[in-house]
Amino acid sequence: MKHFPENLSAKLEIRKQNNALRKLSLSSNKIDFSSNDYLGFSQSEIIFKETHQRLIANGIIQNGATGSRLLSGNHKMYQETEDFIAKFHKSESALIFNSGYDANLGFFGSVPQKGDLILYDELCHASIRDGIQLSNAKAYKFNHNDFEDLEKLILRNPNTIIYIVTESVFSMDGDCPNLEELVSVSNKHQCYLVVDEAHALGVFGSTGEGFVQMLGLQDHVFARIMTFGKGLGCHGASILGSVELREYLINFARSFIYTTGLSPHSVATILVAYQHLKRDSDSILKLRENIISFNQQKNLLGLKPLFVRSKSAIQSAIIPGNEKVKTIANQLQEKGFDVKAILSPTVPEGQERLRFCLHSYNSQEEISEVLRLLSTFVFMERG
Repeated sequence: MKHFPENLSAKLEIRKQNNALRKLSLSSNKIDFSSNDYLGFSQSEIIFKETHQRLIANGIIQNGATGSRLLSGNHKMYQETEDFIAKFHKSESALIFNSGYDANLGFFGSVPQKGDLILYDELCHASIRDGIQLSNAKAYKFNHNDFEDLEKLILRNPNTIIYIVTESVFSMDGDCPNLEELVSVSNKHQCYLVVDEAHALGVFGSTGEGFVQMLGLQDHVFARIMTFGKGLGCHGASILGSVELREYLINFARSFIYTTGLSPHSVATILVAYQHLKRDSDSILKLRENIISFNQQKNLLGLKPLFVRSKSAIQSAIIPGNEKVKTIANQLQEKGFDVKAILSPTVPEGQERLRFCLHSYNSQEEISEVLRLLSTFVFMERG
């Protein structure tokens, strides 16, 4: 038997030549400007202990779900957690999936039907795109946050069921769409609006409820995808929507039907994290202060032209070229700051970047120093 197919080896070699080969690395003890743990919940000893106590109090001593939720895996932690999530997000229902990726595959692979149309923002996450590929509906992308372009596509397809898809915070740029305008367009043409809130949960709103709900627009959105691996610091995701949507997904979403459920511990962690989100306004306020401070200081240092405009916890400095952006990332890491380079093909060629993720636990001194170093290294590169 041959060791490895030659065509696959060739693809790896191209990645190496383009300085774009992905590699796994262990987490470091550097100052965190790379993780999605915006509120520090993944490190919370309080959440860890409360989760354990809740399981013990409910007599749950079980390591796994034992099967899919439609067979043996629908333990009682699910109902309590889904009920809490639905109430927290002012939604008729919530359905938990094993991850944000699974939620997007399940939704887009089952809800839009043949003859329907999906119109999605060109910068939507890979999981949305992969889900769309599983759908029998036609799909077209519209220019990023360009609702005139979106409306042109809508008008070309009269008498069609249309799903409009966007993110409330885009994962690579960190920017937000004008959701009020998008809701207006969606309502005008009687479309179904779908919003992925992965990077908004825990970041926007007085209790971290997300961008849609902060604006009071939840009743105008057909489905919201909430992912727990960022602001909640745990794992899993939920799809928020009508009771009928929940029933439909249980019956037709393959990534829900054909997978083992989350363990009781995982689901209990989601519930406890949500309860902390509801009452831990200090972390949310501190994160907001750090976002404001980061934006102010990058402007003072003359770095504003490098950055994509963002009021979220994701701040991206565009530094074209895989080699150049990796060099600056390595320099920052050598100084003790965990800042990651995002390379092409993850982002388009010429849009390579340093992606700074801000957290409630970053200090003002850390923010000032990482931006000062960035300024120094960028201007050194320019000669």
